[in-house]
Amino acid sequence: MREITRAPRSRRRGWLDDDFEQMFEGFFRPMRILEENNGGHDLIPSVDVSENDDHFTVHAEIPGVKKEDIHVTYENGVLTVSAETKSKTEEKEGERVIRQERRYGKYMRSLRLGADIDESKIKANYKDGVVEINLPKAEEVKPKRISVDVG
Repeated sequence: MREITRAPRSRRRGWLDDDFEQMFEGFFRPMRILEENNGGHDLIPSVDVSENDDHFTVHAEIPGVKKEDIHVTYENGVLTVSAETKSKTEEKEGERVIRQERRYGKYMRSLRLGADIDESKIKANYKDGVVEINLPKAEEVKPKRISVDVG
């Protein structure tokens, strides 16, 4: 039986190989790893952000984290969601790990929202691995409806 191995970067040919690989790197992974900071140990949760006239709503996926390990901050117009999961390495005699795909480490995501937020009314809920954050807009930022009289 032949073993398939990946060729080292130095043996690959062409500029397209590296660009093509980078484009699809992590495509099938549910979580992306932030490699620029902290040596590749931070996980970036996927987020959905929606807006209406009154507030922003942010949904961030942070699976497998206890509610007390999630931290949400809003400072200088930047919303930051962070959490940490620790690896459970419980070894039993006569047992070995065959495959481990779940990721452990620090989750962090920061977003700058384009409007002033009423910081005293921000609320966050956590259910089924998703943090939902409701950020009400400040009164002076909400759109005002002005009626036009015909006369």
